[in-house]
Amino acid sequence: MTNVLVCVKRAPDPTGEVVLTDDGLRVDGRYAGYTTSAHEESAVALAVQLTEGSDGTVTVLSVGSEDSIEQIRAGIAVGATDGILVEADADLLGPADVADAIAQAVRARAEAGTTYDLVLLGNDAADTGDFQVGVRLAYLLDRPVAAGIQQVEVSDGRATLRGEGPDGTEVFEVDLPAVVTVLEGGVAPKYPSVMGRMRAKKAPVETVAWTGSAAGSGRQVLTVPEAPPSQVTVIGEGAAAAPALVSVLRELGVVSR
Repeated sequence: MTNVLVCVKRAPDPTGEVVLTDDGLRVDGRYAGYTTSAHEESAVALAVQLTEGSDGTVTVLSVGSEDSIEQIRAGIAVGATDGILVEADADLLGPADVADAIAQAVRARAEAGTTYDLVLLGNDAADTGDFQVGVRLAYLLDRPVAAGIQQVEVSDGRATLRGEGPDGTEVFEVDLPAVVTVLEGGVAPKYPSVMGRMRAKKAPVETVAWTGSAAGSGRQVLTVPEAPPSQVTVIGEGAAAAPALVSVLRELGVVSR
């Protein structure tokens, strides 16, 4: 039996236009909407896959405001068991603060009798790209950590982890309990059914308060790069454009010369 904790973040939808807050320190999601990153969706899918057909549990945790319950219930709708909301002002938190809040929740659950063999996180935050929380959390919990993982197998108290490195597939074996950051691409994301959505509405979500003191991100400012210039060349009009079009297609290798 494997118990898994999956950490997700309420983040602005990365497919929309990137707009910064007035102070330039955060991505403003009021216009694009909020979602869970593709990395974290993959982490939830991996966790559900690991516990299918067993007595294992999947708990989805988020650190933030009450609005983050939306992302927690999205994870429950695709197979997670329950959720934990660690209430805190996410705008004031840096990676070290988030790691501390998660560690506090893990320890509290352990004291109550529930231990997690695996803690899964997205490889990086969809909005800030910090790449830090997983490693910081592993140090706080004194657990082994692996990053950029796409496939996870558990057997006899050990996890076999696979991810794509610069020279091909990398394989790691770690003792449990462990912390793993997940990179999208190794498992198909799960989509909620009507029954899953109904179950998610009734599933328990524990709300706890973070008692730490925020150190902040230390971020100075974010910038949105200008869009690269686009250039259009008109090769002709009507039937007269046909020879020029064929020439372009030949240059691109679409048609034979």
